[in-house]
Amino acid sequence: CINTCNYSNVIMGQLPSQCGDWFCASERRVVSPLMALSFLCCCILLCCAVACLISGGSIVNAEAVWDHVTMADRELAFKAGDVIKVLDASNKDWWWGQIDEEEGWFPASFVRLWVNQDDVGGEPAEGTSEVQNGHLDPTNDCLCLGSPLQNRDQMRANVINEIMSTERHYIKHLKDICEGYLRQCRKRVDMFNDDQLRVIFGNIEDIFRFQMGFVRDLEKQYNTDDPHLSEIGPCFLEHQDGFWIYSEYCNNHLDACMELSKLMRDGRYQHFFEACRLLQQMIDIAIDGFLLTPVQKICKYPLQLAELLKYTAQEHSDYRYVAAALAVMRNVTQQINERKRRLENIDKIAQWQASVLDWEGDDILDRSSELIYTGELSWIYQPYGRSQQRVFFLFDHQLVLCKKDLIRRDILYYKGRIDMDRYDVRDAIDGRDDDFNVSVKNAFKLCNKDSEEIHIFLAKKPEEKIRWLRAFHEERKMVQEDEKIGFEISEYQKRQAAMTVRKVTKQKGEATRRYQVISLFFSSLVCSVFSSLFTLFSLTCSLLCLPLSTPLFSNMPTLFMSGRRLSVC
Repeated sequence: CINTCNYSNVIMGQLPSQCGDWFCASERRVVSPLMALSFLCCCILLCCAVACLISGGSIVNAEAVWDHVTMADRELAFKAGDVIKVLDASNKDWWWGQIDEEEGWFPASFVRLWVNQDDVGGEPAEGTSEVQNGHLDPTNDCLCLGSPLQNRDQMRANVINEIMSTERHYIKHLKDICEGYLRQCRKRVDMFNDDQLRVIFGNIEDIFRFQMGFVRDLEKQYNTDDPHLSEIGPCFLEHQDGFWIYSEYCNNHLDACMELSKLMRDGRYQHFFEACRLLQQMIDIAIDGFLLTPVQKICKYPLQLAELLKYTAQEHSDYRYVAAALAVMRNVTQQINERKRRLENIDKIAQWQASVLDWEGDDILDRSSELIYTGELSWIYQPYGRSQQRVFFLFDHQLVLCKKDLIRRDILYYKGRIDMDRYDVRDAIDGRDDDFNVSVKNAFKLCNKDSEEIHIFLAKKPEEKIRWLRAFHEERKMVQEDEKIGFEISEYQKRQAAMTVRKVTKQKGEATRRYQVISLFFSSLVCSVFSSLFTLFSLTCSLLCLPLSTPLFSNMPTLFMSGRRLSVC
């Protein structure tokens, strides 16, 4: 329900006091309780219909819309796109289903029923549809819930209408975030600064502007009279570069959640965000739920295009464009997931740098975000120079050189770095090298693009050399892709990584100090015991009139004091 008071007062600091009518989440409008009750009855009737079909021996299949991570032993785990055989739908919230040989409970809201299947020539095959490896066998027909099988054109029209409907609702959703939350936050300079707003909302306004243009072109290609004739594939191809702006937003989403969780500890911010939502008449979801929508949207495009391609005949003029758009959007989502994984690993990179002794120069995270390869190589820097054994760490943009400690081989010392943007990698032929006048085997070179500076590296085995050359190729490819989409680590993320390193270093230091204190205590205890024993032994010898000038007795104090000094150290 929504409040009937003036919500601008709440945004300015006053709390709501009265509640009014029901608020419809799907239509974003106020409705009567009778309408809400009618909608609930329709949902119950649908569940009853599915249950009746199951009890009548029909096979009911449902497609997963979201990933389901199990929280209990009897729950059924699945990924988006998997097909579940529904065995029991008597409960409207949780259904019992099967994937392959596994059965369990799953939330009904995470799936959608297969209402129809394309009718490709002739009568449908006898028997039931089969689910193999969690995916529907396309050669079989799926259940039609009380409706005749529709042809391919009708199915394509349904998918087109669904895409257009979701895009229109998504535009409204982005507008609500920008106008309902971001605009109001900018007015309250006493509660938010620019850095906080940049972290929380990211580039949501850029996404809104991009989606407006994308939907405008979709509407031009949409055939209202015959939706199945619409050609929307070229729209995705035309705007494929624009979808990369989602990468920045998705990479920033984790920081936005962390910043919001800190603000929500203060009741003022909770009331403020709730008042913004009510004033804009937005659905009853917390602000973090609204900010998650762009992340979910970019991941949903491949699913929608895959379903559209399924119901598009090969002779259709839009077929090859939809197939190309599906490949493009899959690549976009894959790269976004990869960038997100890299950002989650920056803490490990910062911790690794903190463990390297004698570090000099800029931090690794100032230019790099991924450790690509590491290993030991023999390195020759200048002609007639001697070979040096070093441990090399290849990051994007730079190659770091370290030296192992002579006693503790797990300790590394920083010895320098090579800027990979200024060097080319060249293979070296086994034999006498003209540049260095030495015999080389399993070698490759790094040559400076602007000068005659050359580094030569020697691997122990040919396989190791091949792995290094592949790693250098991967490093250049990663740098080019990052430049294309504008990927970089924000200052906020660098600060968070530095704070994590300081926290871990502090914990390790406290553990080391506790260990030193305990070691010193036990050493002192042992020394005290031996001192008491020696004193008692001396007294005993005096009572027995035994001379202490014998070699054993005369050397015991010296041995004891040496042992004590060693224990204390």
